[in-house]
Amino acid sequence: MQITGNHQMTWIVRHNDESVREGYTRNGGKEVKLFTSALKALQCNNRIVMAQRKHLDDFLRGRIIGRLECGLTQLEVSEELGIAQSVISRLWQRFQDDGNVSRCYSTGRPRVTTPNEDRYLAVTAKRNRRSTASDLSRQLSSATGTTVSRQTVYRRLGHIGLYARRPVRCVPLTATHCRLRLAWSREHALWTPQQWSCVMFSDESRFSLQSDSRRTFIWRALGTRYHQENTIERHRYGGAGWLVWGGIILGSITDLHVQSVTMTGHIYRDVIMEQHVRLFWGAMGAEFLFMDDNARPHRANIVDECLKSEDITRMDWPAYSPDLNPIEHVWDMLGRRIAARQPPPTCLPELRREFLDEWCNIPQDQIDNLILSMPRRCKACIASSGRHTPY
Repeated sequence: MQITGNHQMTWIVRHNDESVREGYTRNGGKEVKLFTSALKALQCNNRIVMAQRKHLDDFLRGRIIGRLECGLTQLEVSEELGIAQSVISRLWQRFQDDGNVSRCYSTGRPRVTTPNEDRYLAVTAKRNRRSTASDLSRQLSSATGTTVSRQTVYRRLGHIGLYARRPVRCVPLTATHCRLRLAWSREHALWTPQQWSCVMFSDESRFSLQSDSRRTFIWRALGTRYHQENTIERHRYGGAGWLVWGGIILGSITDLHVQSVTMTGHIYRDVIMEQHVRLFWGAMGAEFLFMDDNARPHRANIVDECLKSEDITRMDWPAYSPDLNPIEHVWDMLGRRIAARQPPPTCLPELRREFLDEWCNIPQDQIDNLILSMPRRCKACIASSGRHTPY
């Protein structure tokens, strides 16, 4: 290190890169030893190093003990390595007491639960995956007498990979359903985008002002979302609301049909087929494929006769396969858009108006991406052996 100023230049000579030996000041050819000034400069540098250092690693601790055993004083080691003398004193005292120099990591606040209690929480959560963190806390307190907070339960279960997530909603599937779904997916997995562009996907969905909020959480590990114990089976929602029907095709969508009554075969033929499907069939011609599910109104005899008379080809569809229908994602988009409305709808006429507005505002490119992702859906169904896939 070199210090200059007003015809003076101080040299601090370090021998073996370990300690300060001499300091010289050149002024008019005279040399004066300044051990005190050099030492103060080094101590200032050591304080900077110590302020930047957080913990001593094991190698540096070994160096300190080695120098002390060689006969150096604690002050000399402190000046040489730039470490506070109090740190060296505590390290040397500990080495003399138990012969250990490794750092003891402080645990901070004492852990409330024992490993056995942590295992109890994990086993209880896996046995009843719908129990809340508060329920688990009460059960632990009743069984062991240890009281923990909800946050502690979240942390303990998170350490073993269990997190609070919403269960997957799916319909019941039998072995026959899985076999038919698998056969259909294998048949359509290699379809080209040109073939999918001729298919109109249609479906109806019921929306109500008091629908299921899906706020019930379960405890599950990563990668187990579609396991049997993590799903809830349901068929339909209840309560007053609107039944909406819509159809999507690559590059376009139908008008949204909204009604308050249940869909019947006559309504499906006179309204859906005549006023919506027939228009797209007339524009596309013989390549047009109409997809609807196996609901009872869709398979009524009057509907089948209407399709035959109009020469409209219907796509075969496996039963209980909403996850394969891309329009289910469109219903999800529509529901999220309605829920994001401020203020939210409070009556059925207002809900109907917002349905019609938001249906026209759904980006067409997002709908097209859903249709073009059909090969991926089929491959996912094949990989799951016909079981439910994400939708």
